[in-house]
Amino acid sequence: MKTLVICHDGAALDQEGLARWLGSFSDVVGLVVLRETGKRARRRISTEIKRVGLLRFIDVLAFRLYYRLFLARQDRRWEDQKLEELRAIYPALKNVPVLMTHSPNSEEAERFIKERRPDIMIARCKSLLKESVFSIPTKGTLVMHPGICPEYRNAHGCFWALANDDRSKVGMTMLRIDKGVDTGPVFGYYLYSGDDSQDSHVVIQHRVVLDNLEAIGKKLHEIFLGEAIPIDTKGRKSSMWGQPWLTKYLAWKSRARRG
Repeated sequence: MKTLVICHDGAALDQEGLARWLGSFSDVVGLVVLRETGKRARRRISTEIKRVGLLRFIDVLAFRLYYRLFLARQDRRWEDQKLEELRAIYPALKNVPVLMTHSPNSEEAERFIKERRPDIMIARCKSLLKESVFSIPTKGTLVMHPGICPEYRNAHGCFWALANDDRSKVGMTMLRIDKGVDTGPVFGYYLYSGDDSQDSHVVIQHRVVLDNLEAIGKKLHEIFLGEAIPIDTKGRKSSMWGQPWLTKYLAWKSRARRG
């Protein structure tokens, strides 16, 4: 089984940790590492303002500031610790080609992926992939979506499930990418079982992957063999979510600490 990972520059748990893990049971044939440009960041901000409105986007900005001041350092320590644990278990990859690019949909990225000819591609990125890219792998492109789909599609599903006090929907969805936003066939759900009074939404998004690596690996093997059966999600509510709000974060944490 040949695999390829798309991830963001600086996301060491994906770029190194997840890649090492994949290398323990598959042939990792390449990494596409994304470096976001200022233009792309401005486009994402514009999209979010259009989605929630300017006043609510101020709530988004307030959370980003709060996160940087009070949460980011602690989360970085946690991520560093988990990366060291993965390094102790899984050996470093050798001679794996790496492409640094601004977008997974760039011509150079598409050409690189075609040349590597993966069976399965894992997209650990914020960008939507165009069809000519996500259709390259013979068994499809999979996303480990932070949220339970279809109820928590798009961004930060774990955050919004907790903000909505919807604990049964805090987890990760493994799905195959299609033309929609987190609308492809679902192959597995992996639920969060930690202490949300202590964990940030970023830690939770990582935990639901790292705590379920064995089960995820088995599912990838089933998909490769063509044995995986998609889960029927017809009739369930489908909702799109976006960036975290400070007001919702503080309400969630207050409720969690009260038990």
